[in-house]
Formats: sequence, C-alpha cells, structure tokens
Amino acid sequence: MTNLDKSQAVNKYIQFLESDEDDPVTLYLEGLAITGRRSMRSLLHKASDVFGFEGELTKMPWPLLQYQHIAKLRAELQNEGKAANTINLSIAACRGVMKACFNLGLIKADQLMLINEVKRVRGKKLPSGRKLLEREIKALIGVCKRDKTIAGRRDLAVVTLMLSTGLRRSEVVSLNIDDYNSRNGELTVKAGKGNKQRLVFIQVDARQLIKPWLNCRGKSAGQFFYPINNKIAIIQRQMTTQSLYDLIKKRSVDAGINHCSPHDLRRTFVTRLLESGIDINTVRQLAGHSDIQTTARYDLRDDREQRRAMKQNFMLI
Repeated sequence: MTNLDKSQAVNKYIQFLESDEDDPVTLYLEGLAITGRRSMRSLLHKASDVFGFEGELTKMPWPLLQYQHIAKLRAELQNEGKAANTINLSIAACRGVMKACFNLGLIKADQLMLINEVKRVRGKKLPSGRKLLEREIKALIGVCKRDKTIAGRRDLAVVTLMLSTGLRRSEVVSLNIDDYNSRNGELTVKAGKGNKQRLVFIQVDARQLIKPWLNCRGKSAGQFFYPINNKIAIIQRQMTTQSLYDLIKKRSVDAGINHCSPHDLRRTFVTRLLESGIDINTVRQLAGHSDIQTTARYDLRDDREQRRAMKQNFMLI
C-alpha cells in the first residue's frame, strides 16, 4: 500500500467514524458474550500498543492493518513469553475486528484473507486454577453455616449452588427466582454462554443448604440472589460478577483455605463428576460446554487417578 493509498484509507476511516455507523471494534465486541468482552478488549489494547498506536481503540485506523502487522504481533508476544492461548486469542481478536471492517465495506476480501493466513501458535499449557480438596469444601461450607446473618445464609446458598451445579458466576448472578423449582430441584439456566439455556438439577442435600436463604429472601419476583448491606439488609437489585468473586474470596480467607475463585468451584464440580466415573460427554452437557475439549481442560484429577487407571489396565493383561 502506497503512502497515498494509506492517506486515502485513513481519511475514509475518519469520515466513517464521523458518521452514525458503528465502528468495527464496537461491532466486534458487541458480538461476543458479555463475559468475554473485557478480556478481548484488553488484548486489543495490547495489540494496538504493538502496532505503535496511542489513543482510543475505536480511533485506531484498523483498515490499514496488513498481514505483516498481525505476524509482528504474534512474534512480539512470543518474544515476551506469552502463553500460546493468549497469543492465539490476540490474533483472533484482531481478525474479528478486521472481519467487522470487511463487513462494513472498509477493506477488501483479499486483505482479510491474507490476515487470516497468519498461523496460530501451537502449544499446550497445564490446566489453570485448581480443584478444592474435600476438607476445603467442608471448611468453606462450614464458615458460611456459622455465620447466622442474612449474608451468611446467602453465601452458603451461593457456595452450595456453585459446587453442586458448576454454574459460571455470570450465570449465578443472572438467575431469577422463577428459574428454580424448589420441589424437584430443577434450575433453568437462561444466561448460559452463547445465550444457550440448559437445565441443571440440585440434589436434596444441597437444596436444604439453599433453603435458609430463600426463606430470608421471600417469594417475591426478582433475582435469585441479592446484594446485602451491612450483612442485614437485602438490596433488591442484581449482584455483579465482581461482587460474587469478592464473596468467594472473602469466604475462602475466613475458612482458612488457599485462595479459590468462583471458577475453581466450577472446576471442582467438573473434576468430581469425572472422578465419580460420569462419562465426559454427560459432564460436558451439565457444565454447559459446546466443545468436549473444553471440558477436558477442566479435568484436574491428580496422578493417583492415572496410576489407578494403569493398574486396572495391567490387571486386564
């Protein structure tokens, strides 16, 4: 692309931004699940730094990006020692914005095609996060049980629900009281990833731990969980995913266990099912995963399981 072509492309993009049309960055990000937008925006910010652009993401002249820029991004992130998954997500984010540019008529098909030719980075990292030990689960539930305030009852219900269903924190805060059938334990998850709904089942023992919170909350329509002010006053609005993260962090400290996140409760749910011998496809469905490979990454069984499998195999010979 000549300097004249670049100048014309920049002017065209500036004129486009001054119109009422959505910019390609916004168009791309709004097409993602709400839970993934912040991380992808962060990756795009990093990419713009590598490209040498300073300013708002939406003001960057994205239509000027070529194959060599995406290749440079890949090489730069590799030199920084970034994980393969981070590099590939960064490339995917840039491709997403460039596809939006194409859909908006800002670039031609051959430019997008060349950008898509940049190869992914191969690599495999060890599973992130952790599975809670049985004593940690008991400690976490126990510390909530001992707190007789409304906050204690709500937190007990949150911890119990996440350990017994493996819900994502975005799914937990989006639950409505009408999504739950207290008679048979059916819970309809309507805010699943990719707007997919699924049905999960809460067992009797778990229902008993959730019941004290529902008694405090009452039967009025609204969210399943509410924020609580000073441990005593229910505020009738939706909790945020950050407040749920802080809740789990605080209770893990109170319980005297190693740091755990809401997603560690989800990893614990998946791993315990696999340890119980449930087939991985059933676990995939219960966890709300589209791809069975995603479920496999949640498998945090230790090497004792591998030794047991090898021993069983040896006994068959």
